[in-house]
Amino acid sequence: MSLGYAEKLSVIEDVGNVGMAEFFDQPNVLCEKAERLAKMIQKSKHLVVFTGAGISTSCGIPDFRGPKGIWTLQRLGKALPEAALPFHRATPSATHMALVELEKAGILKFLISQNVDGLHLRSGIPREKFAELHGNSFMEICPSCGTEYLRDFEIETIGLKETTRRCSKAGCGAKLRDSVLDWEDALPPKEMNPAEKHCKMADLVLCLGTSLQITPACNLPLRCLKGGGEIVIVNLQKTPKDKKASLVIHGRVDKVIGGVMNALNMRIPPFVRVDLFQIVLSEALSVDKKYVNWTLRIASVHGKQAPLPFIKSVEVSFSESLNMKAAVLVNQPLHLKRRTARSTKPFDIFLKLSFGAGCKCSSTNLKIPVDFEIPTDCSKEDKNSIISRLKDQAIHDASCGQTAVVERLSLLVPKSEISVHAIVTNIIEYSILPGEQEVSSLTNTSTHKRRNESPFDSGISWKRTKARKPRSRHKR
Repeated sequence: MSLGYAEKLSVIEDVGNVGMAEFFDQPNVLCEKAERLAKMIQKSKHLVVFTGAGISTSCGIPDFRGPKGIWTLQRLGKALPEAALPFHRATPSATHMALVELEKAGILKFLISQNVDGLHLRSGIPREKFAELHGNSFMEICPSCGTEYLRDFEIETIGLKETTRRCSKAGCGAKLRDSVLDWEDALPPKEMNPAEKHCKMADLVLCLGTSLQITPACNLPLRCLKGGGEIVIVNLQKTPKDKKASLVIHGRVDKVIGGVMNALNMRIPPFVRVDLFQIVLSEALSVDKKYVNWTLRIASVHGKQAPLPFIKSVEVSFSESLNMKAAVLVNQPLHLKRRTARSTKPFDIFLKLSFGAGCKCSSTNLKIPVDFEIPTDCSKEDKNSIISRLKDQAIHDASCGQTAVVERLSLLVPKSEISVHAIVTNIIEYSILPGEQEVSSLTNTSTHKRRNESPFDSGISWKRTKARKPRSRHKR
């Protein structure tokens, strides 16, 4: 289980208002408001979306102040349930993916989030059109050159502290830092400045799943009012900014946005997660020069000491002609040593990768030819194109487990081959939920639910034991 963002925060006495009551608009009212919102979006020339914890509750990530929020349960002295799946395997909601589609269509101009779960970036929102005001639990930043590193594992610390890794950019090598703010940390200008700029430019700011209590972030949507813009708030609880809004919708975010997308005649795209790992195969002559010693390593692309969180085990076998003993690798780092005669011809290594909790397929098989020759077609297509094609194939097959080599490098001293592989570990499609028609009665839609939904959705990924005091520069 992840240590969790809330658990890592500094200890303070008071976290502000918690246990906030939830309100639900009547079905016909919800439908009417969803249609009205769709028309406002359709007319908008500069739409900005501002998101909070409520956008991720359907992903299995709890909010803070709601009836079952982290701080609410703690104040009541109630236990927090354990997560069914680790935090790093959380997947975007229908709303996350709807925002991706709106951005691709040129409707959404900028996205601002107070969340640290990393789901917006993982969903496919371009970094240049996105501000993460409070950081990202999966992001490390180089304080020297500014390079960002999005990881497939949760960073160990918060509070802009140094981590155990260094910047890999040529000529830099500075110690990296986590990107998540603690209570007393000021919002970074790199995120705050573009957020403020776009809110001032906006003719419509859509606030999704936020109680609008975190200062100064909560005041950003108000910047549009001076230029004649409007604010719409979609949240189950009342907020301090409701009086400033042109429209307030009390409903579940996924349900409202599902209705809006259908009214706009727009699809919610599937989410396809692609993870990377590398295979390092090295050879060296034995001391007596009669044999070749082979070393196989299955490793993270994020550094030698980085974990491979999505791989549970690897079964390794070899071409029958070699008569080499197979093995099952369970403990990380995943590596294996074998020896062959010096005159051995090119051979194949067969890998069965078994995946951990949160992956939609249990395993996949790989065949690794050992000849230390780089295929001529390997350099003809760039990494992004290969991954895009892999995602398209996963959607076409409606399944995961597809793999592709995205990079290959051969070294002479020591003689080795490094191949970087991309693998589809999750695919989620968002379909109409047949039993609910609250929004769909007028817009022919309903909420979108995940096909093959993960058990993560019933779990809690963050927990802690002590109350916190609101931060002086931005209250949570």
